[in-house]
Amino acid sequence: MIKWAGWIITLCGTAHTLGALTVEKAGRHAGTWFSGGLWNEDLSDMSPAGSAYWLSLDSFGIPLALIGLTVLWLDRRGITPPTFIAWTLGAWTLVDAVILPFTPWPLFVVACVLLLMGARSARRENAMTRQ
Repeated sequence: MIKWAGWIITLCGTAHTLGALTVEKAGRHAGTWFSGGLWNEDLSDMSPAGSAYWLSLDSFGIPLALIGLTVLWLDRRGITPPTFIAWTLGAWTLVDAVILPFTPWPLFVVACVLLLMGARSARRENAMTRQ
């Protein structure tokens, strides 16, 4: 269960970032990004290059991929990920679902449930081995 959750989170974070850079064509603004073109950017009135940056490289895609990879890393070592990961990601997912209902938030719900079920299962196994 934990492994599946880790893969779902990793896939979604990676797909978001790569999709934004390629399918949404955010990468075409890289010249502006790396030449200092965003240094005086007004966040309340973003340019197309600024918007593309926030959609791709500065989005939550990369941190989500890192969270997913961390969950997988912990699972491979037999360490149960802390439940605060599932609860925090779950709360964020609910906010996302209310604000933007046509996003892949149901995948994150599945990942959160799998993480919580995996943590519960691991607690049971640990309790049984201690008896």
